[in-house]
Formats: sequence, structure tokens, C-alpha cells
Amino acid sequence: MTDSIALGYSVKQTEVAVEGGDSLQIRSLLNNQQFFDPWGLASAQGISSATWPLFGLVWPSAQKMADLMQTWQFQNQRVLEIGCGLGLASLVLHRRDIDITASDCHPLTQTFLQKNTQLNHLLDMKYQTGHWARSNLDLGKFDLIIGSDVLYERDQPGQLAAFIGRHANMHCTVLIVDPNRSNRSAFMQSMKAIGYICHESQIVAPLHDMSPYRGRLLHFQIH
Repeated sequence: MTDSIALGYSVKQTEVAVEGGDSLQIRSLLNNQQFFDPWGLASAQGISSATWPLFGLVWPSAQKMADLMQTWQFQNQRVLEIGCGLGLASLVLHRRDIDITASDCHPLTQTFLQKNTQLNHLLDMKYQTGHWARSNLDLGKFDLIIGSDVLYERDQPGQLAAFIGRHANMHCTVLIVDPNRSNRSAFMQSMKAIGYICHESQIVAPLHDMSPYRGRLLHFQIH
């Protein structure tokens, strides 16, 4: 199912399967050729025309994180999804009544999240802008921080580790699903420098449509 938004970009609605739970109805960008920044809001956040559509696509690693969050056990934890994009994992947690805050720096993320909560018959979830290289005074601290495919640019490992350090509670756990990006090792070193140890496990099971997937779950905990 596809349709167009009068503002200048095209979208589609698809059903995204979730392991062990009901599927999600997701409105996303039609493809990675979309771009719409007439007021320079994305540019002001450092988002180029080439990276502008990335927030609005359904990525394989995001599907893997959503599957993981369907079965993860919680005990009154406050959870943050970083670089959430369409927020598949956040939607799963919100549906489970977990205290989840979705965050991203893209100016249209919140609009898409609101639409997708409505499509799945959920109340609005908490959202805060989260720019890794800048101060985010209203964001607060969290017990669990999750992210999927967040290490695709060279400067991201150090920025993200510093951001996590600012917004992690004393005994915070960090879970990252990474599709074997080359920046993974640099991120692990940056996390080690701020006191985290990493347990790394491979993810090799295919996606729900049987497309192949190869990646890793990085499970960080404070020493």
C-alpha cells in the first residue's frame, strides 16, 4: 500500500512481523530517494540530503531489536531507544507498557512515530530529541539504552559512547544490534573507556521474510 504526503515526500504502509508478538503496521518512506527539508531543519541537525531518508526506512537490524524487545524481561526499568528512526523496538515496548522514551535527531521522527502509534491503536509514546554530539538537557537518565544499526558513520562511535555516558544510570545496560559495521570495534573501545564491558553474540537467523541477516548483539554492562 502506497500513498503520498502533500508535503513533498511519498510513504507506504507495511506490516512488519515481530517474533512472539503481533505484527506492527508501519508507515515508512516509500524508498531511500526521498528528501524534503525546505526550512533547513534537518540541515541544522547535521543531516545531509543523502542521509535524510535513513530515519524513515524499515532496517533489518531494527527488526531484530524489535524481536528481542518482545521477549526481554523488565523490572521497572526506564528505557531509551537511541537513533530510533521509525521506532519499531519502541513500539513493541510501548505495547508491553514498558517505560520507553524514543529519541532521534531527525525533525520528522516524532511525526512518523505518532502516526505509527495510531496505526497500531496505541496511545502516544514519550519522545525526546537526542542529538549525540550536543547537549540534551531534557532527556534524563535511563536504566536500559537500546539501539539498532547506529554505527554507520566514522565519527559515531565516540559521540555515541559519550552520549550514553551522559544519559546512563549507575547500573545501566546497553544493547546494540549491529549488522557487522566496520565502526563496531571503535565503539566497543569507546565504551570500554567509560567503564563498560561487552558481551558479544552473533545473530545469524534470517528475517521473517527469510531474507538473510548477519550481525551481532552487543550487550554492555558497567564493570
